[in-house]
Amino acid sequence: MDPFGVPDDLVEFVAREIQVRGLCGPAVLFLEASRPYHPLGSGAMLFFDPMLRGLFTDMAEVHRVMAEDDGIERLIQRLEEIEGDLTLDA
Repeated sequence: MDPFGVPDDLVEFVAREIQVRGLCGPAVLFLEASRPYHPLGSGAMLFFDPMLRGLFTDMAEVHRVMAEDDGIERLIQRLEEIEGDLTLDA
């Protein structure tokens, strides 16, 4: 983790919240699809806020992860790891 970037435990928290709801696959697709909107910054977050608010009670963590390209990339990687672990256990 970059000292000024998103903490690993925060990425893990958001990833586990998504996993608990069984939404790893859709979340990865959503994050990949939202990449072109990232340069729009806060406007894009306002657009996606209603969808995210349905999943998370405290949006501050999600906003911190989604605010940086590195945070989004690390969240996607972690979700793919979690999803891969789940399919191996089944």
